[in-house]
Amino acid sequence: MAKKAVIYSCTECGAQATKWLGRCPDCNAWNSYAQEDAPAAAAHPQALSANTAPLPIAEIGDDRSPRVSTHIESLDRVLGGGLVPGAVTLVGGEPGIGKSTLLLQVAEHLAQNGVVLYVSGEESPSQIALRARRLGTLHENIRLYTETSVERILAEAEKLRPAALIVDSIQTVHTSANASMPGSVAQVRDSAGVLMSAAKRLSLPVFLIGHITKEGTIAGPKTLEHIVDTVLYFEGEKFQNYRVVRAYKNRFGPANEVAIFEMHDSGLEEVPNPSAALISQRSQSPGSAILAALEGTRPLLIEVQALVSPTHFPSPRRMAMGIDANRVTLLLAVLERKAGGATFAQHDIYVNVAGGLAIDEPALDLGVVAAVLSSQRNQAVAHDLALFGEVGLLGEIRSVSQPDLRAREAAALGFRRILVPHSNAIEIRADIEVIPVRRVEDVAALLF
Repeated sequence: MAKKAVIYSCTECGAQATKWLGRCPDCNAWNSYAQEDAPAAAAHPQALSANTAPLPIAEIGDDRSPRVSTHIESLDRVLGGGLVPGAVTLVGGEPGIGKSTLLLQVAEHLAQNGVVLYVSGEESPSQIALRARRLGTLHENIRLYTETSVERILAEAEKLRPAALIVDSIQTVHTSANASMPGSVAQVRDSAGVLMSAAKRLSLPVFLIGHITKEGTIAGPKTLEHIVDTVLYFEGEKFQNYRVVRAYKNRFGPANEVAIFEMHDSGLEEVPNPSAALISQRSQSPGSAILAALEGTRPLLIEVQALVSPTHFPSPRRMAMGIDANRVTLLLAVLERKAGGATFAQHDIYVNVAGGLAIDEPALDLGVVAAVLSSQRNQAVAHDLALFGEVGLLGEIRSVSQPDLRAREAAALGFRRILVPHSNAIEIRADIEVIPVRRVEDVAALLF
């Protein structure tokens, strides 16, 4: 009997090899090769277009299809203005964080435009209906379908011609074109490819729910994120009320746009004023600073907290939550070198972005510096002061984008002063006192 052919694929970049490799030679990822069965014959994917010849780009007309609103304002903004017919959206997040809840609420609103096909490969119809009763999403146009075969799912979609298709989850479905087990690298890739082709052919908006790994990335090959049009991640602790939906990729709108929701028994509710909600429990104690951040096109006021505590151990701890720990270490080195009198060799330092958010923009630097200096000196930052700015390795305070938008958000929330990079000061037109700063050694003198 002939031995079954086996190949190994990298889950990060999709490279293939005939034997297992500890390190991928293409992307240098470690322990990323997974076994899969070699295809018996080359598959011929269905063409997306009937055109057989290339066309001059100038002769191709505009195809500005009207977007379909989900009737959830913040989600529409994250999607770039609403759903695009034929777009495939991948939604990832930890178990229990609210992916199925949000998409059931989206299905309720989209059902006003026609039938919505909700396919589940993990739960029974009674389980989904129980959640739907709790959420109040019982529209008669929502059709539940428990199936894992992609071919049967698409046959049902051809019959119903739904307004949207929701697949929960992509790791549970399989296509007959591949003999691998559901959830394998090849099955996830091929199933997503078949669904993507059908979405374009039928002009059908498709939502795919994706599991995530222990590292926090969507399970399956990295090519899965390249196949789809939009990638949304749920962020936030599942034991906290706030949930952040962030667009990491969007072919039809800006990336890094965020929507903030609050989890209740009745489902996810939009937070109408995220800045006010995030700083509602702000502390007036030393070690707290208010940062005017920018997530996508939305300005947010966020509390940055720091705790500088003496240690008796030879290696002091450096811990950061919501911010890159390496960035905190870099800022501490700049403070020790450029700000006279700031020494942290005998101190544990903990930095936290309150509210469970993860911020990676450079404007966070000045917030971390202010919070650390405030905790070290045991002097609180003024309650009516907000700030933003990037700190360079030489101690200079560098400009950031959209300074006036940040300042207007701070003024709207009652802040009377804002500490900004000197080069950004002339761009601010908001009704707020602007305090420009050039170097990190001047920050302490201006704050305390």
